[in-house]
Amino acid sequence: MSRNDGRQPDEMRPITITRPFNQRAEGSCLIAFGQTQVICTASVEEQQPRWMKNQNRGWVSAEYGMLPRSTHDRTMREASKGKQGGRTLEIQRLIGRSLRAVTDLTKLGKRTIWIDCDVIQADGGTRTASITGGFIAFMDACRWLVSQGMIKSLPINDFVAAVSCGVVKGVPMLDINYKEDFECDTDMNFVMTGGGKFTEIQGTAESNPFTLSEFNEMATLASKGIGELIALQRKTFLQDNLNLNS
Repeated sequence: MSRNDGRQPDEMRPITITRPFNQRAEGSCLIAFGQTQVICTASVEEQQPRWMKNQNRGWVSAEYGMLPRSTHDRTMREASKGKQGGRTLEIQRLIGRSLRAVTDLTKLGKRTIWIDCDVIQADGGTRTASITGGFIAFMDACRWLVSQGMIKSLPINDFVAAVSCGVVKGVPMLDINYKEDFECDTDMNFVMTGGGKFTEIQGTAESNPFTLSEFNEMATLASKGIGELIALQRKTFLQDNLNLNS
């Protein structure tokens, strides 16, 4: 089955990573999943959250937002509304959980690393692009801490990336775009580590409930796609001779 952008069901959109992207942040990149583009920055804050007082570890937190013309019609800034929406809160918590899942917080020290993910153009998969790009920014921020002698070694245990899948007209598909997401019967997001372990799965049947067979097909597609994303992450750092065990 050919898709609306010509891809095969098991094919990712073109992925590009521009790193670094922000000269002032400790870590940054611009990541694109096809037409979806997200700026990810990582900022080091030399204090823990208040609720972690006296704990000998750090924290990784995230904020997520969509710029007004990231969508077809202008979306009002949430700051203008006076509060964040439920979708925004859900996504930024997901990003934070995904990064903490591969982090030794005791090695991070008594500090916080903030991951800011700003969507400048949306065409589906903004949360998965944010996790994948957020990891790159986070890695660079941690490497900056090592270079400054603020921590002895990288607190990151593994790579992590995310991708969406969906059942569109009865066919499981990898990395669905906005049109496919709008038309799909099932929409799922998978987060996995470089070691092939799942850290989170989110799934919803929009109209027709999905079968175990369809779920297994989507999980297999996600594993393939995330393997490609993590290979790209590794390639991004390859020129730096990055070793997670150093």
